[in-house]
Amino acid sequence: MSGIRSTRAVRTALSAAALAAALLGTVAAPAQAASHSPAAPAPLTCRGRGVDPAAQIRYRTEAVIHAPLSTVWRLQTDVARWPSWQATVASAERLDDGPLRAGSAFHWTTPLPPNPATTATSLDITSTVQQLKPGSCIRWTGPAEAEGLHIDGVHVWTFTPVPGGVLVRTEETHRGPQVDADVPAATAILRQGLDGWLHDLKAAAEDCG
Repeated sequence: MSGIRSTRAVRTALSAAALAAALLGTVAAPAQAASHSPAAPAPLTCRGRGVDPAAQIRYRTEAVIHAPLSTVWRLQTDVARWPSWQATVASAERLDDGPLRAGSAFHWTTPLPPNPATTATSLDITSTVQQLKPGSCIRWTGPAEAEGLHIDGVHVWTFTPVPGGVLVRTEETHRGPQVDADVPAATAILRQGLDGWLHDLKAAAEDCG
């Protein structure tokens, strides 16, 4: 996974720059979230539960990862090791032991560049797994916090074996006073985060062989 690590600094810098631009209100147009299209597919679900239907900020994306399902699932659920392959995860800590399961909680942080909403340099997120089906799907919820900034998120992942690999789909919603005040900018930030996460998951899984 040395190739993944060598690109982390570049991707982190690009992510920080785009995040700063979005939070400063310089995003020119709304992200084209799939769920906003008239032909959008039904929301992703895990054990019958999906994202927040009332949230204005939402994004969905997917990719085929050419790696075994067991590899993709292990990378995604081994939360403590996220910083080893995710460019913008600074730290990650499980708050319980054993395999990830419904009720598991974890705390993680991501860098936050200077912006008018907060003087903080890190976004602190505490997530709780609400639904999980091993090898198939995960749904977690939880707040992201920084001084002057609060986001309530709901995140769903699904994993479907396909010829040559795994189709990974992800969908997330955000709501909160600061992000609801500028939906296009907040959606752009969410889009960048999910696209980056899926890119890094694909690269890490395929690098494992």
